[in-house]
Amino acid sequence: MDNQELRAVATKALSLLDLTNLKDDCTPEQIVTLCGKAQTAFGPTAAICIWPRFVMQARTLLGPSSPIRIATVVNFPSGEMKIEDVLAETRDAVADGADDVDLVIPYRALMAGDEMAVSAMVSAVKAASGPAVLKTILETGELKDKNLIRKASDLAIAAGADFVKTSTGKVSVNATLEAADIMLQSIRDSRKKVGFKPAGGISTVADAALYLRLADTIMGEDWVMPSTFRFGASGLLDDILAVLSGERSVTAASGY
Repeated sequence: MDNQELRAVATKALSLLDLTNLKDDCTPEQIVTLCGKAQTAFGPTAAICIWPRFVMQARTLLGPSSPIRIATVVNFPSGEMKIEDVLAETRDAVADGADDVDLVIPYRALMAGDEMAVSAMVSAVKAASGPAVLKTILETGELKDKNLIRKASDLAIAAGADFVKTSTGKVSVNATLEAADIMLQSIRDSRKKVGFKPAGGISTVADAALYLRLADTIMGEDWVMPSTFRFGASGLLDDILAVLSGERSVTAASGY
């Protein structure tokens, strides 16, 4: 990969980035900073991803016509809230201005054999999300088993998910290429317009390039766009900007 190709990947990754702050101790001041960072000299990120309690603040900061979407999380990070509480959380977030809802599926229930728990949760939250995009977080690092990851992805898609997402970023194993491969094949086989979001641990343009290459291989080279692919990351933006500003090159970047 030469410098021109590296910059091309960085430019694409920027347009696909859900710039994330889901720290437990996140503050309103950090949301101000996040909204500012999302509007870069090289163009905006696809979205910011924040706790529900900050959605209204972010909507005020970004304004009603911002190209930067506001994503938030529900049933997060445990996946174990009661469905009525998740629905209330979802409706409030959308009313506050959320464009995307990232739902943690009840993955522990699935691990115990309860497939209906996943289907019921996803379909109910989809209905409660209204016009918002529903991304379902499978927590693949906890599911571990390839067949279980595929089952979770298939169930979420069948129940109406707009995206399948790997991880919360709150467990020891988050996005992996192996999980991405399984989930992209599930999307392909469904023949539905469903997107994919790897999240957690993706911090360099080199990392991003691997996921983009995998998506191109499985879904076709014209498939990846903000409506079908997002990166969930907090640290990736720094590396993207370093590449685009010329501070990092192929020779300086590790992994090439």
